[in-house]
Formats: sequence, structure tokens, C-alpha cells
Amino acid sequence: MDTRTFKVYENIEMKEVRFKNRYGIELAGHLYLPENYTDKKNPAIVVSGPFGAVKEQSSGLYAQEMATKGFVTVAFDNSFCGESGGEVRNVASPEIFTEDYSAAVDFLGTLDYVDRNRIGAIGICGLSGMAVTATGADTRIKAVATVSMYDMSRDISRGHMDYYTEEQRTKIKDYLGQKRWEDAVNGTHSLGSHELSFTEDGEVNTAAPSLPDLPLDELSKMLHQMDETTGSFFDYYVVRARHERAVNFVSSWTATTPVGFFEYPLMTNIKEISPRPVMFVAGENAHSRYYSEDAYKAANEPKELVIVPGANHPDLYDQMDKIPFDKITEFFTTNLK
Repeated sequence: MDTRTFKVYENIEMKEVRFKNRYGIELAGHLYLPENYTDKKNPAIVVSGPFGAVKEQSSGLYAQEMATKGFVTVAFDNSFCGESGGEVRNVASPEIFTEDYSAAVDFLGTLDYVDRNRIGAIGICGLSGMAVTATGADTRIKAVATVSMYDMSRDISRGHMDYYTEEQRTKIKDYLGQKRWEDAVNGTHSLGSHELSFTEDGEVNTAAPSLPDLPLDELSKMLHQMDETTGSFFDYYVVRARHERAVNFVSSWTATTPVGFFEYPLMTNIKEISPRPVMFVAGENAHSRYYSEDAYKAANEPKELVIVPGANHPDLYDQMDKIPFDKITEFFTTNLK
């Protein structure tokens, strides 16, 4: 059964594919093929994200749309997530998720109808940092674009807008160490939040994310009243694009997922993308806009920053009237000649 959460184009062929990363983990992907793709060597794009999403959601929408522009594309589930392999489910790894991008490049480069010298990458939300990091090290990726960027290492280890104090960072690391002891003793992988907050008395909030049992419209209204950003995420992941294999609002990450993001800072090689081009796309009203702006400042030329008027963060996941596909297409058409 086709479980894609977006409008499917009948003229764009999709094939279910499998390929392995260099750790031997099998990744599940959807390969999108433009019309008349067998007639020539085609440019190609690898797509993944958002963080905790699956290929049947936003990345598939982007992959399908870019296939209409003449690109062979593959949207894939990250290791440990969705239909991809990995023994421990719903654990996130900045290093392995970065490797997954290069593994997708490996796969595309084996296809007879793909030009190995014209492969790009798109990272959406929390997979943007991995796309940028992969591009910095993997020169086979000739151009990279990010949409609604999140730098997950910075977000998880420093908090939104870098609000964690050093004392709070230490408390989080102490908590993660205790969770590791607990999991080691019990032989389990307990669940928790990947973005930790603090209680009113200053202690780490250890509760796994949960929602009250209410009708969707009431939940949406309640969450928007509490926090507009959380409400907008809920509206995408539960109302517009719910998928049983996604992590967000369906299940939780492993409680020790933040460990890798404290240990492995993403995008430290962002300047090494140059002279290959990079484009950052963000919503004008996105709470995450500063990640794209800071990355743009850190990158060397050639670079481009696109701010979408009136858009929030999840708008750029699936709102076709706001996603600037014309600019994204122009970027890759120009740079994957």
C-alpha cells in the first residue's frame, strides 16, 4: 500500500530501492525518475529529512517535485529509522546520518542513467546539518541546499538560541550518563526526549514526550495556545502528514540519543564546501531562521540565502505555495550542468 502523505504525480515513476552505507546498514529509499530518463545521463539529487520524518513525508515530496524538473532523485530513511535497518530503533547519530547521505550518492552513482559528476543534495530541517557536513567531506556532491535548517548538534547540546548554561549542560550530561547505566543494567534502550528541558526547580525534565487523549482539532488548538512552534509541528506531523513509521508525535527517540550530538559537532567543515555552491532556505517567521543565517555567515562563497516571506518552519515541509521550488530548481540546474 502506498503510504505517501503528499499528492502523488502519476507521470513520475517511483521505485522502492535498498542500498547499504559503509557500516553495512541497509537503507530504504524511494527513487523518483523523471520522464524520458533512460534517454540520457541525468543530474541527480539525494534528499532526506526532517529529523524524525520518513521518506513518505517531506523528503519524498521534494524528491518527486525535483524529478518533474528533470532530476533523478532518491529520498531515504535514515539508519535506525523508518524502513531502514539498524538494530536499535529510533536512535539518532550525527555521524551515521551524515554517512547515509554519502551512501545515497554511492547508490545514485551506480545507475547507468545518472551522471556521477552532477549529483547534489538537499537536507530538510534536522538533516540539513548532515547534508552540509557530508558535502564538506564528500566532493562528489557538487551542490547542496538546505530547507528550514536545524543544526542538531548545536540544538541538542546547547538548546534553542544557545540558552543552556554550562551548569545545565553538565546536568544534562550527568543525566545521560545515568541513563546509560540504567540501560546497561536493564539491557534496554529507554525512550525520552532528544531536546531536553528543565523543570521549574532547575532539574532535567526526564519525561518522554506525550499528548493527552483529545480530538485532533482540540489538541491543535491547545498546542498553538501553549506554543505556536509546537502547534505548527503538530499540524504537520499529526494533522497533515501523519505516518506510523515517523518518530515525531508518533513515538520517541532513545533517551540517550543526545550523547552523540554532544560528542560530534556538525558543520565544522562548512567552509570546505567552497568552491562548490550552497543555498540556505528559511521561512521569514521560522523559529529556526537563525540557523540558516548563521550557516550562511560561516560558509564561503558561492553561497545564497533565501528567506521565504510569511513562512514558518514546517510550512516549507509541504506547503507548495510557499516552498520556492523555482529558486531551488534554478540553483541545481545552474550548478549541476
